[in-house]
Amino acid sequence: MTRLTPSTRAEYKLFRSLSTRWSDVDIYGHVNNVVYLSYFDTAINGWYLDAEMLKMGQSDQVFLVVETGAQYFAEIKFPDTVHVAIRVLRLGSSSVTYDIALFTNDNDLACARGRYTHVLVDESTRKPVPIQGHSRACLEEHLITQ
Repeated sequence: MTRLTPSTRAEYKLFRSLSTRWSDVDIYGHVNNVVYLSYFDTAINGWYLDAEMLKMGQSDQVFLVVETGAQYFAEIKFPDTVHVAIRVLRLGSSSVTYDIALFTNDNDLACARGRYTHVLVDESTRKPVPIQGHSRACLEEHLITQ
């Protein structure tokens, strides 16, 4: 992965806020690196639910993670509020790749940034299916053009 730079809040329009938990902090006094990926996952899936792209336990199609990674620029601590910024880098026929940034409290520069790729699959067969209709429209709304 090419080294990313910290992005700013102005580069995103979709945000989900999360609170750090005491259990997120490691022996070094900051949020452990693996928790950052949990923030990515929680924010994206929470957005899917709110935007009605997914219905817990009822959807015939589900998004599965096929790739994720993060780069870190500053520490997150307890009790910070984390603002997860989401934008779509690439929208394929059955996959979506996100650029995600984590901002703490009122800070304008991201403390971490990463990529996260989902593939839409049939819930029972786990075979890829096309992203269509309402879900595609929601994702296209956050697609960045370079």
